[in-house]
Amino acid sequence: MAQPLIAQGMLQTQSVHEVYWEMAGNPDGVPAIVLHCGPGSGCREGHYDLFDLSRYKVILMDQRGCGRSRPRARESLAALKANTTDDLLSDISALRQQLGISNWLVFGGSWGSTLGLLYAQTMPQTVRALVLAGVATTSDHDLAWLYGDIGGFYPEALDDFCALVPHAATVPERIETYATLLQDGDTAQSAADAWCRWELAIFGQDLGEAGQPWADPGYRLGFARIVTHYFRNRAWRADGHILNQMHRIKDLPGVMIHSRFDPSCPLRAAWALAKRWPAARLEILGGNDHSALSSRMKMRIRAATDAYASEWCFG
Repeated sequence: MAQPLIAQGMLQTQSVHEVYWEMAGNPDGVPAIVLHCGPGSGCREGHYDLFDLSRYKVILMDQRGCGRSRPRARESLAALKANTTDDLLSDISALRQQLGISNWLVFGGSWGSTLGLLYAQTMPQTVRALVLAGVATTSDHDLAWLYGDIGGFYPEALDDFCALVPHAATVPERIETYATLLQDGDTAQSAADAWCRWELAIFGQDLGEAGQPWADPGYRLGFARIVTHYFRNRAWRADGHILNQMHRIKDLPGVMIHSRFDPSCPLRAAWALAKRWPAARLEILGGNDHSALSSRMKMRIRAATDAYASEWCFG
């Protein structure tokens, strides 16, 4: 059921982008921002379920090029211009200032955990705590696994994924070639469909049965364009950047929730972060859940955000 909104709007940037945001919950509650997965997926109504809305005011923000932000990558390649990790970090900061929030809880899932960690490392004074799920650091190791190595478990799906780019011998070449195909009007949709079939296959899902939003060809096109745009550029960060900057947030409270058999993001990244983040707790779940909106993930995330709300509101 749709949540009644406190406010919503479009954040105006210094480029062509307008970034959609909305807020629900208690107007006097603890501020929290949701950084969605992807890149390029957009926020969903279910993200509100990760919080007790009687104690939080929760801000959802569709990152550049996706969701309700404009322009959208599904419609225009202009959405890829001025669309970098630094631009997203600037948007988060600008929105916080526009809303008059001094500090907030930052939630991020998958790519959102990468973005949340980078934001916290850049502006730790504005973060009360981090809650991260399906943790990813967008390292070379992460990308090599997601678009290559895990194919050892799904060889038939990997063959299909690679069939469209037969001359791409390495994972970086594979991502680069897909990114090129996705910007060509003659090949864009077929490349997007192949890319999304792979994204779903590693979770044992089929494109024809996945339901929304995957059933929408436009969603698939926009998602694939933004993902390949970010990953061909390795998120505009040196390999290992996040891990090497963990000293900047070592005293910042945090909870990381990660499934042991997450097919998208191996546990090793969260484990390495935990060893350099003494103020954080790593919760390892059984199974292979990755999405923050899966029932088990949602339950543990909600427990983490409830605990922080109790500490801040009544501690």
